Amino acid sequence: MNQIRFYLEDVSRLLGELPAEQLDGLVQRLLEAYDQGRQVFLLGNGGSAATCSHIVTDLQKCIYLAGNRTFRAMALTDSIPLITAWANDTAYEHVFAEQLRPWVQPGDLVFCVSGSGNSPNVLNAARLGREMGAYVVALAGYQGGKLAPLADESVIVRCDNMQRIEDCHMVVLHLLFWRMLQVVEARGKEPA
Repeated sequence: MNQIRFYLEDVSRLLGELPAEQLDGLVQRLLEAYDQGRQVFLLGNGGSAATCSHIVTDLQKCIYLAGNRTFRAMALTDSIPLITAWANDTAYEHVFAEQLRPWVQPGDLVFCVSGSGNSPNVLNAARLGREMGAYVVALAGYQGGKLAPLADESVIVRCDNMQRIEDCHMVVLHLLFWRMLQVVEARGKEPA
């Protein structure tokens, strides 16, 4: 029981250390992207890939239902045929950057999710996103790895346990979505 309590308290502590003001700023960036018809791309490996896929379902479906306008969000983790084609025909480190290349535009948002902050395929996507004029957001753990300095903005869970890092990344992305949803719903209730 003590180990279970420790885990719960440690995740709570890590979440409590995250900068609320920075997260509020990211909500504003998401709202601007939504209002301007910009795209949001999410990418990561393993558990981070699952997190990206999950959040895109919330951003696409729930924001549309609340605001009657589609939020152009895409998880670059979801096309297994395209991922395996890039990996097989070039190299695995290209699977996200080459998916991003045809779609990303200046002013779009690219969320790079990497527990270690050192995954080569995530780093390449961050570089390409910046080159193409997108705003790159890193969600990382440990000390941010090589990803943090490549991003325009980084949210770093200062921990060396991958499961807790991934827990916190999911909460951060759910929080950003939830705050955005609240704003979109409130706009729908305002008198015309």
